[in-house]
Amino acid sequence: METEIVVLRDFDNLFMKRKELRLILKNAAGRITKTDAINLIAAKNNIEKKTIVPISMNCSYGKPDVDASFYIYESEAAMKDSLPKHRNLRLLGKAERKKIIEDEKAAKLKAKQAALESSKSGKKNK
Repeated sequence: METEIVVLRDFDNLFMKRKELRLILKNAAGRITKTDAINLIAAKNNIEKKTIVPISMNCSYGKPDVDASFYIYESEAAMKDSLPKHRNLRLLGKAERKKIIEDEKAAKLKAKQAALESSKSGKKNK
């Protein structure tokens, strides 16, 4: 069965540099993932997948349809400016997500150690 997209609301938010979509994905309950939905929307609108962010995808008991909200940004820079970092991490695979988090933790630890070393050397000079 083919998944049909019914657009309920298509709003251009010029202030946030994005398009806000409210959709119904027909006959998709239990069968569609966020990445599949992103692929469908990108194919329908002829836009890049990187600029589409799923906000919510909800199903109702006994209904085959999925109620979904998506943001389509003008550019990746606009997306990074307005979205919290965890939204972007959710779209990555587990291995990629884990690597990014570990790199950030290592960078924080190095910065903390460097600050500690500089404060110790400052006390010795007095």
